Amino acid sequence: MHHTLSDEDFAFQASFESCEFPPAEFDHGSHVRLAYLYLCSHGTDTAQERMQSSLLRFLKHNGVDPLKYQETLTRAWILAIRYFMEQVPVSDSAESFMGSDPRMLDPDIMLTHYSASLLFSDEARQRFVEPNLSPIPRFGD
Repeated sequence: MHHTLSDEDFAFQASFESCEFPPAEFDHGSHVRLAYLYLCSHGTDTAQERMQSSLLRFLKHNGVDPLKYQETLTRAWILAIRYFMEQVPVSDSAESFMGSDPRMLDPDIMLTHYSASLLFSDEARQRFVEPNLSPIPRFGD
């Protein structure tokens, strides 16, 4: 697997981590991009920790209720992006990677793995819960 980052990716990461990225522009694609950036440099567990830390800092800095953070969705998307990275073994930027498979840009894809009642439960918000419909494929680090 050979995934690299572009200058734009590094700029995006710096902007997000310094909380300079406009909150109104942080959408699902931005979440996917950030997950890809962390997974390019770290294993799945460390990428998850970096993602969690960055998202919580971003929410706090922007005065957003930290309850907006959702642990299961964050971890599930890290696992999903890792899976997609294994399917597309070479990319030279987040943009080229994200363009390789439109499924990863579908924010509702997790509903093929989780029932809505589980995915949007308080339990799933607070801690990672395993899918109850179909597993998310995983690869070792």
